[in-house]
Formats: sequence, C-alpha cells, structure tokens
Amino acid sequence: MILSDKKILDEIQKGNIVIEPFKREKLGTNSYDVNLGKWLAVYEDEVLDAKAHNKIRTFEIPDEGFILQPSRLYLGVTEEYTETRNYVPFLEGKSSIGRLGIDIHATAGKGDAGFCNTWTLEISVKMPVKIYKGMPIGQLIYFEMDGDIEIPYDKKKNAKYNQRTEFPVESMMFKNFK
Repeated sequence: MILSDKKILDEIQKGNIVIEPFKREKLGTNSYDVNLGKWLAVYEDEVLDAKAHNKIRTFEIPDEGFILQPSRLYLGVTEEYTETRNYVPFLEGKSSIGRLGIDIHATAGKGDAGFCNTWTLEISVKMPVKIYKGMPIGQLIYFEMDGDIEIPYDKKKNAKYNQRTEFPVESMMFKNFK
C-alpha cells in the first residue's frame, strides 16, 4: 500500500520519515518531489570493472546549466537527505523528466527501510539535454511493509552506502568480491 499525503505528513511528525529540507509545497497526493543537487560525477575510465573500485570525477553543475550527452553515465544526487523507518521508499523520475528522455536510475529505484542519506541518481539521456541544479528530478513514494524488520539498512554491517554525503557515490560492487 502506498502512503497518502496525510500519512506521509503524519510519519514525518512521528520521525519515521525524515526529509531535509522539507518543503510542504513539494508534497503530492501520494509522493514527495525531490530536486537535483548541485553535484554530478562521471567515471574516469571508459571501461568499468565490477571487481575494481572505479574512480569518479565530481564537478558542480554551473548556474547556466550542463548538457548531458547520450552514451554517457552520469551520477547525480538529490538535494534532499532522507531517512525512512518502517517503510520502503521508491524513487521514480518525474514524468516531465521522462518526456525529456532523462532516466534517473538504471536499476536502483528502491531503497531499504533504514536508508538514511541523499539519493545517488544513475542518469542517462536519449539525446543531449541541458539540466540545472535544483530542478525537479524525481518523486519519493513510500510503501508499507508486512512484518517487522530484523535489521534496518543503517544498522547492517555490510551496508555499502551508509556514509552521509552531499555528493554522488560511485558503485561499491567491488566490496562484494572481498
């Protein structure tokens, strides 16, 4: 079951959902709109290795915008830091973004209960598109879970994306091979 606007507000009051900064006007009927942060990153190498730590180059989106190119993966980040307890957060692209040919995640639209961080976006485009820091980029939807949580994400010893950051985070797949 998806949480309604009233239920999202209620869970924010209870501390089960945290959104910083929270702006009431970004709350939809059953979702919360998030914006693109000011940082983008690209991988330094043309060929990535799933067993290696692939380094990224991070840069700030200029005020005049930045043109994304097809056949290139960009890592972006949300302006919003979020925490989710007792619910499963899903991040989906806004339809207006999709209509520009922008995908904001390749596979990782679902978060885990206990996820506490900004969201790294896996951005790709169908044709060149100019983007801007602070522009609406996606929406968070919260699903109820059936049953109790044994270990929330932020308490898992093997969680790879727990360090709070305002920057996009590269793949940590290489840690699975250790």
